[in-house]
Amino acid sequence: MSRGPAPHSAAPTPLEPAAESLAAGRPLFLKREDVHELGAFKWRGALPVVAAYRSAGADAVVTASTGNHGAATAWAARRLGLRALVYAPEDATRTKLALVEQLDAEVRLLGADLDEAKERARADAAEQRLPFFEDGAEPAQYEGYGAIADEILDQLPEPPAAVVVPVGNGALLGGIGLRTCARAPATLRIGVAAKEAPVMAESWQAGRVVESDRSATFADGLAVRVAIPLAVDVLGEVASRMLTVSERAMAEAVSAYARAGIRAEGAAAAALAALPQLEDVDGVIVLVVTGRNIDDELHARACEQPELFSS
Repeated sequence: MSRGPAPHSAAPTPLEPAAESLAAGRPLFLKREDVHELGAFKWRGALPVVAAYRSAGADAVVTASTGNHGAATAWAARRLGLRALVYAPEDATRTKLALVEQLDAEVRLLGADLDEAKERARADAAEQRLPFFEDGAEPAQYEGYGAIADEILDQLPEPPAAVVVPVGNGALLGGIGLRTCARAPATLRIGVAAKEAPVMAESWQAGRVVESDRSATFADGLAVRVAIPLAVDVLGEVASRMLTVSERAMAEAVSAYARAGIRAEGAAAAALAALPQLEDVDGVIVLVVTGRNIDDELHARACEQPELFSS
């Protein structure tokens, strides 16, 4: 592979008024990170990190992911001339794994969940003397995600009352929150975690990393069991609130997005699912639609039978 220069950032993603069926009379906007060619926001953090590895002399990168981060790492590695090895849990979403493989990465399925896959990836990277890219642990990711906040603030005539961000490992909210605090400190920075994967919400509440024994959510982008210390520290500084939503609420939000013509994965739907908890927020609310990569069967089940998901 040739090693060309690092590519420039893509054009800003759209910020659009939500359909009335979603907004229900409120001033609601959607930040459409799902429209990127990878179908998710993760490229913004992966590109600068992989570029730094290349600058340091690496010819390959190892990471662990449930899908979107792995695809973003593979995409960045291919653009920059590196090999990518992506470790994923054995039950990872096949739609996302197919995308990772299409981007020329080597996929290794190991572990019952993301954190078990991460342990194996870290150990193998150390043995092979390759950089291990831990999603959420690289400061450059936060800078990359800060561009989303810049775009939102540049695309609106006035700062919104709140920006609502799905929370898996917390880096996305961390990056958006840091930039929003700097440019529009009155805007609320609200995170939404899955009720069945609560480690980041519980860590934020405690003000320190806490342990959790579960990450059993269909929203695989939120399925984090072990907190990232850097993210906990950053969220302690920038998050205004941290909410949790049930599996059923996210499934209903996936269905609501589908009726509005938007294919949203479970993680992306979390922000919409939290909207009933924000009745006290007066003014424009921006929901970050983080991604669209969801298996067809799961998407159909969420749309057609949300009542089967746990409340």
